[in-house]
Amino acid sequence: MILGPRMPVIALLAAAGLTLTPALAQSEGGVRIAMQICSGCHGVGGRSESPMFPKLNGQTPEYIEARLTGFREHARGENTARDYMSGMAALLDAAAVKSLAGYFSHQPATRGATGDVALTAKGQEIFERGLPDKGVPACATCHGAEAQGAGAFPRLAGQHKEYLLHQFEVFKNGMRGNAP
Repeated sequence: MILGPRMPVIALLAAAGLTLTPALAQSEGGVRIAMQICSGCHGVGGRSESPMFPKLNGQTPEYIEARLTGFREHARGENTARDYMSGMAALLDAAAVKSLAGYFSHQPATRGATGDVALTAKGQEIFERGLPDKGVPACATCHGAEAQGAGAFPRLAGQHKEYLLHQFEVFKNGMRGNAP
């Protein structure tokens, strides 16, 4: 019996009619992997409906490649994401990672939801100017003027608010190995 973080991976692969082999990455394109495996959590085309799982549609390919590689190499410290995604990413070779990144990055991006006007204005101010008195740079410096992402810096626009808040917490407490 297989125990540990790969158990859910095996169940997902079996449900999708795929076998657990290193050749999966070589024989299955990113589109098929995304549709049959990734969509279970991240939604069709990467448009996650659950704030537990990030939206991948419109994400930068460099960011997706870096995160999948990080999961494969056990470089992510956050327990929930690491435990689940490390098993998934272990099945992917570099070509499959690149193919998945290309697929998700070419999906139409999700627009953000509207929220409290005052809170949104404060968030925009921090995004554009940072918090100089606390040593926090403007988010736009790395993530782009429209939060569209830039290279290895992820797209933030359209992401689940709850997901982003959780990521701030795991960065703050040092659980993410790739802290900004």
